[in-house]
Amino acid sequence: MTNDTLLDAIPSLDLADFTSGDAQRKSQFVQELGRAFNNIGFVAIKNHGLSADLTKHLYDTIQRFFFSPDELKQKYAIPGVAGQRGYIGKGKETAKGFKVADLKEFYHVGQPFKNDGDSIWSEYPENVFPSELPEFENFTVEAYETLEKAGKNLLRAIAIYLGLEETYFEDKVKNGNSILRAIHYFPIPNPNEVPDGAVRAAAHGDINLITLLMGASAEGLEVLRRDGVWIPITALPDQVIVNVGDMLDRLTNHKLKSTIHRVVNPPREKLGTSRFSIPFFMHPRSEMNLTCLDSCVDAQNPRMYVNMTAGEFLDERLIELGLKK
Repeated sequence: MTNDTLLDAIPSLDLADFTSGDAQRKSQFVQELGRAFNNIGFVAIKNHGLSADLTKHLYDTIQRFFFSPDELKQKYAIPGVAGQRGYIGKGKETAKGFKVADLKEFYHVGQPFKNDGDSIWSEYPENVFPSELPEFENFTVEAYETLEKAGKNLLRAIAIYLGLEETYFEDKVKNGNSILRAIHYFPIPNPNEVPDGAVRAAAHGDINLITLLMGASAEGLEVLRRDGVWIPITALPDQVIVNVGDMLDRLTNHKLKSTIHRVVNPPREKLGTSRFSIPFFMHPRSEMNLTCLDSCVDAQNPRMYVNMTAGEFLDERLIELGLKK
């Protein structure tokens, strides 16, 4: 695959190749991951650490929460945290550049607190978990920590691909501001009730460094290829979908590409069904400098972005999404 190849499907890679201790397998994984992120910005990864049991229990639990009465869910809508923890109800998030809110509701779990003396904890609101579902905390935190570990290995591979020290991202994502988002694309029994232009998730790029997406409960995810064609993305049951976020795109001066993607509405006959999805948005610490790497800037690729920190960029995007005033 060359960097100019237009893909009809995203590449599938095995994270065990990177962690195997075999130098040749590791090197091949790095190059294939880098090429994919340089081309379409998405890959499917297996051996990410999530077990089938954990995935099933987590999806079962979040479905029970979202099928609960609105009064119960609203108990976990936390004011004053810009939607960064707890329940975020219907009509609260609007993609950048769109006027109509996405057809979804979701729940955010952030970095589990560690009593390690890190000053970063003062920046984060506390996690909140529904007391009616005691297993909700166990399963979401376990998934959070598993996906964070996989994400750190992927960032090590990305660092090598970029010619950086393998550990370049380690201190930048330690106790990082990552978010596990459980999403319910709610059913709409009457198709005539869909607001004009409203979709489950309008076309957008993710804010963060990389996103790791656990397999969704139904089809609908599409990625915008460089030639303007939308291609559907599906993962096998044992895979997670990984994509470049805007922060990594900025850092690499668009060498690694944050590709626009969306979740389209199902056919009219399926609008009355739910869709569930659980992405893990891997964020660095707020002080991480997103200034374009010198190695990614040259005469053919002049600097595309203004300098800012991860925290400044996140604030800017939360305001655009309507989650922060």
